[in-house]
Amino acid sequence: MQKRHIDRQQYFNEQYESTKKFILPYILKEVNNGNLFNNKEIRVLEIGCGEGGNLLPFLEAGCECCGVEISAISYNNALKFYEDNPLKSNLQLINKNIFDTTSDETGGVFDIVVLRDVIEHIPDQELFLRHLKNFVSQDGILFIAFPPWRMPFGGHQQIIKKKWVSIIPYIHISPKPIYTLILKCLRIPKNEINGLLNIASTGISIKRFKKIIQKEDYLVIKKTHWLINPNYQIKFGLKPRKAYRFFQIPYLQDFYTTAVYYLLRQKIEKIRAKE
Repeated sequence: MQKRHIDRQQYFNEQYESTKKFILPYILKEVNNGNLFNNKEIRVLEIGCGEGGNLLPFLEAGCECCGVEISAISYNNALKFYEDNPLKSNLQLINKNIFDTTSDETGGVFDIVVLRDVIEHIPDQELFLRHLKNFVSQDGILFIAFPPWRMPFGGHQQIIKKKWVSIIPYIHISPKPIYTLILKCLRIPKNEINGLLNIASTGISIKRFKKIIQKEDYLVIKKTHWLINPNYQIKFGLKPRKAYRFFQIPYLQDFYTTAVYYLLRQKIEKIRAKE
């Protein structure tokens, strides 16, 4: 386990830095031709916002923000971190499961919905992406970033408290009984094993993600596969590297792509059909 997993203020700061440097510019290029405002206030929703570090750059850009977080601990940390922030009047935090949350509670729909390292923790991903349509405005966009399941640390083994175990890559892609046995042999506490197995049950591949967004009628505006996740520059000082087209080999790419970014929009004809 790394220090950032214990020191939540550090984790908040790292989220803020990487979102400001990479994610916000990535989104802005596709929103109103790079003009965030375009004579109106942009509403931003983050699902699984944790302590809210990803939302701060959007607040600084003048957006009205809302964060939904299921963990009471993370939610309370967010309240503490924003307690003295001068921009907190533009931030709404909700401690609730997104499936139990309505657009009425969030004050309506949003121009931008952000899911950063969240979808790989959701049990029913098809239902989840269908439910999100209740929160996205007609011309709104959905930003999703996640680590493919088969990448070296797609099992989130970096959260294991035993440091030498937390740096072992690929152990999570073993069949579940073997993975469980490995963790037990490494004397990982039962509660940590249960958490890792939960992640194993929801991990998502690039192929499966593409299949779901196609089924749910999302239009891909932009996508980027990363050999070196931009987050790693903030965390480890590594320069981000894209996985260019010749690296994007079906199935195999999951093993070396450390993150994917997707910008999605609902298909207009589907929205009109609902109306």
